[in-house]
Amino acid sequence: MTTQQLIKKLEQEFDINAIFAQHVLLYTKGKFDPKKTQELIDEKAKPFVKWVGGKRQLLKQFRKLGLYPPEGFDASKNTYFEPFVGGGAVFFDLLPQKAMLSDMNKELVTTYNVIKNNVEELIQSLKKHKHNKEYFLKIRAQKVQNLSEVEIASRFIFLNRTCFNGMYRVNSSGEFNVPFGDNKNPLICDEENLRKVSLALKKVSIKHQDYKAVLQKAKKGDFIYFDPPYYPVSKTASFTGYTKDAFLDKEQIELRDTFFELHKRGCFVMLSNSDTPFINKIYSELKDKKITINIVEAGRAINSKGTGRGKITEVLVTNY
Repeated sequence: MTTQQLIKKLEQEFDINAIFAQHVLLYTKGKFDPKKTQELIDEKAKPFVKWVGGKRQLLKQFRKLGLYPPEGFDASKNTYFEPFVGGGAVFFDLLPQKAMLSDMNKELVTTYNVIKNNVEELIQSLKKHKHNKEYFLKIRAQKVQNLSEVEIASRFIFLNRTCFNGMYRVNSSGEFNVPFGDNKNPLICDEENLRKVSLALKKVSIKHQDYKAVLQKAKKGDFIYFDPPYYPVSKTASFTGYTKDAFLDKEQIELRDTFFELHKRGCFVMLSNSDTPFINKIYSELKDKKITINIVEAGRAINSKGTGRGKITEVLVTNY
């Protein structure tokens, strides 16, 4: 059986992506070993925060479309970039050998780097937190600039685990303003997964920077996944508060232009966004047969009323 046949067999039998299947083959020394494969899957790190719009629920659809990961992407030679990393669902699914992650949410990036470099101190800090509304409001009111990096990361994870619906939203001053949630028994300190995440991040670059910085590093053959703040599906649905800066028409067009620049460079580019006339229009303007707009179905879970949640469509734009 050839290497490609083994990769396909692993993908099908264990429901994993091709890049992680390559990683499995390295671990099993090129043999199909179900026991060792399952061990590696069980040891895989998961996103350490709940992130609205996270892509874990959509990865199977991406694979079924034959678009994820790009067939021509060589993870042993080229780099994976995720400039709006958020919860990192795609990165943790792929676990590529070379990766550069970034985000404009400074507290999130600090948390990634604390997990990478100082996970044991973070675990000890997380164990000190209490789960009640009064304590939550006290922690939420803390001024981030007065905290150490470990305290910032500990606060970030605590608030994410105990706030309403696991949302991350800030006001115009950049202050976290999500109310206390009604979680019965939230897992504030998932120390086993945090240690796995720390190991997964050891050789990964994680920076606080604008997504356009990817243009300074990305080269032909690299794979870039964009998961930006989504364009609002209506005037009353503009949930874009991951940072204090808006991400609307002008910003979406600039991102579209960055997508096209990377395409011309020979990179593999994949982008998620809301299925709206505006988003469909701006990507349809890219007159290149390789660039396609695909429709996927996602669950919506940020409406305060249960009846407002359900299935919605999103676009997945690719250039391969």
